[in-house]
Amino acid sequence: MTTDTTGAAARDDASRPGGPADSPFVRACRRRPVPHTPVWFMRQAGRSLPEYREIRANVAMLESCRRPDLVTEITLQPVRRHKVDAAILFSDIVVPVAAAGVDLDIVPGTGPVVAEPVRTAADVQRIRPIGRDDVPYVDEAVRMLVKELGDTPLIGFAGAPFTLASYLVEGGPSRNHVKTKALMYGDPELWHALAGRLAEVTLAFLRVQIAAGVSAVQLFDSWAGALSEADYRRFVLPHSTTVLSGLADAGIPRIHFGVGTAELLGAMGEAGADVVGVDWRTPLDVATCRIGPDKAVQGNLDPCLLFAPWPVIEAEVRRILDQGRAAPGHVFNLGHGVLPETDPEVLTRVVALVHELSARPAEGA
Repeated sequence: MTTDTTGAAARDDASRPGGPADSPFVRACRRRPVPHTPVWFMRQAGRSLPEYREIRANVAMLESCRRPDLVTEITLQPVRRHKVDAAILFSDIVVPVAAAGVDLDIVPGTGPVVAEPVRTAADVQRIRPIGRDDVPYVDEAVRMLVKELGDTPLIGFAGAPFTLASYLVEGGPSRNHVKTKALMYGDPELWHALAGRLAEVTLAFLRVQIAAGVSAVQLFDSWAGALSEADYRRFVLPHSTTVLSGLADAGIPRIHFGVGTAELLGAMGEAGADVVGVDWRTPLDVATCRIGPDKAVQGNLDPCLLFAPWPVIEAEVRRILDQGRAAPGHVFNLGHGVLPETDPEVLTRVVALVHELSARPAEGA
């Protein structure tokens, strides 16, 4: 276990001029003036790139997440190719729960599969606390990447307690989250014990990344949109707040993202993030009204639109940039992850277009 979990590396960088802390991405997250709207893509590290498929050939997903050399190369690939304004660590949301003792695997074409789903208090107790010594490969990869990236910020990430709990209770991906909701409604005490334990694991995992030097973190609550606002506030918000508020002293931006969360945006904005990610279903100006004027927004091009003719894509990029101006800070992104079949050249063109359309005159010009 390590005690170096305060994010000192990130704060040291913030104290010097230039560097990742003064990048367009971090400035936008902090609602400060930017030379152009920054852009990165969720699931940009891999997915659609042929160089990713080549390097991942015959390497299982969990193994690739535990090899700092592979993590570093895969994370850098979209930065080199697309010239995005931020890199995001190549990993998976189940990495910390695997480190916490949960027997699972990431099955190609299916996703995370849990050998023994979590259904009892004894199951929860078996999820042990983690620290840097449990995920040394993450610590090493982040440190390698910070050196390689220079002034380009690195985003760390983790899965939120609800989404992680859903995988653990269901035993794998689920469309309707039946077992998860049955546990929430039927045994709230056990649910909160599980979500609380996962919040501790998630917080520790993010602190490892922060101590190693990431410039921002994103908390993914991919399945939170399956809940009503009332259920979100009762069963989820306290635990997401534990994670995000627990990083308040880290000195770096915190992003919170979910899918299908139009009715939850206001509540999600209360969890402690500096930036709220918005999927493609909600216009950014509408989202800003729901989230409040003290948060930046991230999003929100529909990933499927990348398969449309270029004039359609260009019009949508313009629309999103226009609507994003309603927020005090805007990070351009997709409304969810890059689809594997996406043409990488289209992503490169989108980055260049966002930079061109959003360029601001230099101060004093």
